[in-house]
Amino acid sequence: MAYYRTPYSPQVGLGGRITPGVKALLIANVSVFALQVLAQQARGVGLETIFGLTPVAVFQGGFLWQLVTYMFLHSTGWLSHLLLNMLMLWMFGTEVEKGWGTRLFVRYYFICGIGAGITTCLFNLPFYPGSTTIGASGAIFGVMLAYGLMFPNRQILFWFIFPMRAISFVLLCAGIEMFSLLSLQDGVAHLAHLGGMLFGYLYLKRVWRMKDFFRGIVWRLRRRRFKVMRPDDENYPYH
Repeated sequence: MAYYRTPYSPQVGLGGRITPGVKALLIANVSVFALQVLAQQARGVGLETIFGLTPVAVFQGGFLWQLVTYMFLHSTGWLSHLLLNMLMLWMFGTEVEKGWGTRLFVRYYFICGIGAGITTCLFNLPFYPGSTTIGASGAIFGVMLAYGLMFPNRQILFWFIFPMRAISFVLLCAGIEMFSLLSLQDGVAHLAHLGGMLFGYLYLKRVWRMKDFFRGIVWRLRRRRFKVMRPDDENYPYH
């Protein structure tokens, strides 16, 4: 996959008409949230136990489905968790999907989400093996990265007040997440956020698709061999 940068555009533009992939993800997340609430009120059982991401369950129990299902779960005691994630998905996802198409966008979304889950499990297993992570933030941070690379000069209102370039906003968010790792007791999965961005970046740069990666390197090396010659050059081969 390739991402496409757009020329400088000073307008402030986010969201827009909901695209099919984003719409399906919104419906899925809201529907699962409703099931969480019903299950908790009916029997007092949380779906997080089975479908939330727990490192020890993934590596020792073989609950591999948690690498996917955790993305659709959100905190039932904190409605803003769901609303903020869905708002960011709409704000950044619609533009990315318009540029790539639904199939590639949804694939990228799941790659970032699963990558965020893998990162969380690897880092939490030695220290917090029984911790449970839920939320779509990891996948959405990957989508936000793609948006910043596609529209680096588009303006975003940080905190809905301060205008800044999209790529600057992405770098700022990454910096905040890295700084927040110093305090892991705030209940936010900062590793998942950074993991989603990391896997998204690697995918966009084709690092793990080794055939395409080395093909790109060979193309760049061959490109450097070309030499531009002028007709008045004595070594010019055609007369």
